[in-house]
Amino acid sequence: MKLLPRILITIVVTLAVIFVLVNWVAPVGLSFYAAKKTPAVARVVPTELKDHSVADVPGSRLAYVGYEFEVPWNDLDDAQTKFYPKNAAEKNRVDLHFRSGLRLIVTAIPPHEWSHNLAAESKVSSEDIEAEYGAEAMKSDYSFVKTLYEFTPGKMNHWQVFRGTHARDQLLLILKSLMPLKAAESGIFNIQNQDYKGFQQGAPQMHPDGVAINLYRDDGSIEMLFQTKDYRIASGLTQAELNRVIGSVRRVPQNIPAAARAEASVGKTQAALPPKN
Repeated sequence: MKLLPRILITIVVTLAVIFVLVNWVAPVGLSFYAAKKTPAVARVVPTELKDHSVADVPGSRLAYVGYEFEVPWNDLDDAQTKFYPKNAAEKNRVDLHFRSGLRLIVTAIPPHEWSHNLAAESKVSSEDIEAEYGAEAMKSDYSFVKTLYEFTPGKMNHWQVFRGTHARDQLLLILKSLMPLKAAESGIFNIQNQDYKGFQQGAPQMHPDGVAINLYRDDGSIEMLFQTKDYRIASGLTQAELNRVIGSVRRVPQNIPAAARAEASVGKTQAALPPKN
């Protein structure tokens, strides 16, 4: 009769060990493994731009999808301009082609896009998302992207498997591994102008296939993707040219015609300023 209690104790202990292994040790181990195997871009954090020069050359002033900006080129091929979504009356994206082979895709993004998308994908309320990531991180798209870009595998809370911080860090790690462009491996940089602040993915001097500019404000944000795979200019895209664009971005009324206003522009535009502390 004494054998049965011992067997029961052995079973209970075994089940307890299995429970710990499955629910604590395994998640912790997987957390360390995931952090170790993340792509290189997950370890890149924003830094300050060192080059604030501005290309002072003839160019064009363009207006699309509710934004106006200058480009230091005047070879826009209007025949190749396309607007998206194709089947929607209101367009929020334009695909611009220059005769040099440079391609620029500009997208207007509504405010709080990140919080809305996270809530929709997670099937929880915006309040729950704010409780998960913190009010500071979710107060704007800029705040969330800043939190995301500053996150690295080294900041993972591996041991907090029974707390929300672990799940939050897991999601941040996944997003940080997937969201940035490959060009971001060469750097993510803080940028801003008088009205906007944001990030630049990619160091043009490293000649990546593309560089992305994201500028944020409370009433919405703009993404500008410069694709240089077919760019035929020997010097390539330069930081001074990007600074010309960054410094000139501003919001304009939606009733401005969709077509570009190709005005000659030789004046120097304010450079991308370092972020305010």
